[in-house]
Amino acid sequence: MAGHLGARTGTPLLTRRRAIGFAGAGAGALMLGTGEWSAGAAYAAPALAGDPFTLGVASGDPRWDGVVLWTRLAPQPLAADGRGGMPPTPVRVAYEVALDERFARPVRRGSVVASPELAHSVHPEITGLLPDRVYYYRFRAAGFLSPTGRTRTTPAPWSDPRDLRFAFASCQAWQDGFYTAYDHLAEEDLDLVVHLGDYLYEYGVKTNKRGVATDPSLHTETTDLARYRLQYGLYKSEAPLRRAHAAFPWIMTFDDHEVENNWAGDIPEKDQDPGPFRARRAAAFQALYEHAPLRRRQIPKGPDIRMHRRLPYGRLADFTMLDTRQYRDDQACGDTVTSDCPDRFDPERTLLGSAQRSWVLDGFRRSAARWQILGNQSPMGQTDRDPGPGASVWTDPWDGYVADRDRLLTEADATGVRNLVVITGDRHQNYAWDLKRDFADPDAPVVGAEFVGTSVTSGGDGADMTDEGRKFLAANPHMKFFNAQRGYARVRVDRERWRTDFRVVPYVTRPGAPVSTRASVVVEDGVPGVQV
Repeated sequence: MAGHLGARTGTPLLTRRRAIGFAGAGAGALMLGTGEWSAGAAYAAPALAGDPFTLGVASGDPRWDGVVLWTRLAPQPLAADGRGGMPPTPVRVAYEVALDERFARPVRRGSVVASPELAHSVHPEITGLLPDRVYYYRFRAAGFLSPTGRTRTTPAPWSDPRDLRFAFASCQAWQDGFYTAYDHLAEEDLDLVVHLGDYLYEYGVKTNKRGVATDPSLHTETTDLARYRLQYGLYKSEAPLRRAHAAFPWIMTFDDHEVENNWAGDIPEKDQDPGPFRARRAAAFQALYEHAPLRRRQIPKGPDIRMHRRLPYGRLADFTMLDTRQYRDDQACGDTVTSDCPDRFDPERTLLGSAQRSWVLDGFRRSAARWQILGNQSPMGQTDRDPGPGASVWTDPWDGYVADRDRLLTEADATGVRNLVVITGDRHQNYAWDLKRDFADPDAPVVGAEFVGTSVTSGGDGADMTDEGRKFLAANPHMKFFNAQRGYARVRVDRERWRTDFRVVPYVTRPGAPVSTRASVVVEDGVPGVQV
């Protein structure tokens, strides 16, 4: 284990131009190589303390003609200075993509430069691949060979694929339990995985439900770049998470804890001076980019990062990934639970920001996809916590931004979206419920469905039903299913229906839990809402 935290190293990205030079070098000259596969001689291979591929490999943001690959060189991922045990010099990293696990049929070979400015992470964007095809990939650096990853391109935009199989997950606090759910997810038959945020938590991990001792370097909260890197090193050192990344391409976004709990735009949770918070946000976003399979377009510019994006899956489905943190107004009425908060209905308040909302709706109008999938961070449907009169709600999720929710759902319906399905994380519980134009009107039409997925670990061992769940079911007639165990959601979508399987494990505070399907809930093509 690493020693105590000493001097912090690293600053947020120097400039976008320079960052692309490091992260994307060589990615524009991808070609089928011949002869010996090597990392080239432009940069001398350093002598490392051990295997630099301790954090595994990953692929992401699949397209019909390519994917982005990722790894980070870190022989000592818990080194307290955040450098991962790497020297302060660039390292050439070779990659190879093939049609088979033995790499007897390579289709792409090339190299990129891993720079110390980006924690020796690389993000080669591979293009020119065939649509709807499985590929295998690996890296080589400093005489070491990485594990093999498996990825898949999406169907061509003009095709009408038979089905789509994916899983979505969120909320994986390391200190709350073991990542057993990811061992099971890695064994599923999937095309891709969507992660909806809270990939890590900013809290120190001095105490944990795993019953293991942690180094003092992990006991402080994450506030600067070195400490965020260390937190990612801890989380990504977990073998089940590495297995799940290596098995499928991931589409990733963030929620609040990748930076700080319940932040809103430039406003931190405790309403401190926004100057230091923006510096913290810049460090958090850089560390996120360094540890995720994200494209060049997601390279942060200081405290800003472009994470809302759209990924088609043929003409069957579009994934529209939302950003519900960077562009929002501050939470209404003090970021609390309330039954008396007129501000949450203020038509001027926004969660998405007007530009992002227009982008979402314009995408709906242009899309020919049968299913519109919104990747969302916190529940969109109303969560009334009290079965009595009125509504008692949290003001951090969409319940604190009622007018923005109503605008989005009303316009989606008016635009003629055929099947609107929202997938959501955050709540550490499983829900299936209807989305209505106006939750204050019992007669308002149902315009879509939302599946809220539970946490991988956050909250520790869960329960099938809780007192809170009984209240939710009594207070929210649009809620058709509730469960509070840990796990993930597995989805199969075809031309006739959507089916969500809530995959749950009975415990996470010790390893080895089995997985089971607690419930399966469907959405029929052309019929808004969920069918239990």
